[in-house]
Amino acid sequence: MPPSDDLRALLDETISAAIGAPFRCTRLSGQAGGSISQSLVVEDGRQHFFVKLNDAALEAMFVAEADGLAALSRCPAIRVPKVIAQGKSGGKSFLVLEHLALGPLRERGSGTVAGRALAELHHIEEAQYGWPRDNFIGSNPQRNAVHVTWSFFFSQRRLLPQLEMARQRSDCARLIERGEKLADRLAALFVDYRPRASLLHGDLWHGNAAIDENGRLALFDPAVYFGDREADLAMSELFGGFPESFYLAYREAWPLAHGYEQRKTLYNLYHVLNHLNLFGGGYLRQAERMIDSLLAEL
Repeated sequence: MPPSDDLRALLDETISAAIGAPFRCTRLSGQAGGSISQSLVVEDGRQHFFVKLNDAALEAMFVAEADGLAALSRCPAIRVPKVIAQGKSGGKSFLVLEHLALGPLRERGSGTVAGRALAELHHIEEAQYGWPRDNFIGSNPQRNAVHVTWSFFFSQRRLLPQLEMARQRSDCARLIERGEKLADRLAALFVDYRPRASLLHGDLWHGNAAIDENGRLALFDPAVYFGDREADLAMSELFGGFPESFYLAYREAWPLAHGYEQRKTLYNLYHVLNHLNLFGGGYLRQAERMIDSLLAEL
């Protein structure tokens, strides 16, 4: 549904104030790809901006997204869209971003550049795991209270909140019972592995990554926090779409420790549980299989 005349006028006024020049939308077009928010491109014949819309009650999602983009912009190897404006009006919240000319990651050239850039992002580190504020994974809350122990953080801030959300479903009793057992035993997976607390994109599937017009890795729609860098790599493999050159370049820049394949299942379990809570469907059986596989190794 297109924005109302009132919201359209507010966007004109807001963008004009943000860029310090008059802006009056003469063309508005919908953009495909978002399952959580409505996406639009607004133009005035000279310049154009990317606009995301959602209910006013979900304004906190856009506040968190702007915070995440600012965090990613700390890495010079990464391109992120600049935040132009953010607010709400007439029952709608909005986020106005710089419009980027983007293309897909390719096997040759851009995949290599992207892998090296992600490794550079992950070299931004902190002493503890988490983030100064909670944010969102999709439209679900993501708890980020910091902790010095990675297994505790992942158990308490990632697995258990998703299992608690799953209690609202009538078919998740076994999933919750087995998942809580995994959360209790999680420290056993990290006896010989102490990951550094790297700055993560947090929701790194192929729909949130591209190459800009200068051949630089562009990232957007983040769910940032400081955590094990392998969590980003695991998410990138969950739905595919990243070329093999991306992984080869990353591992050349920063090799992975032994045991990644096992930890990959754990880190992707979080996203599969989140998809179960967002979309239902076939994610229940997939999550159960992942939990059973991990418990079998403990």
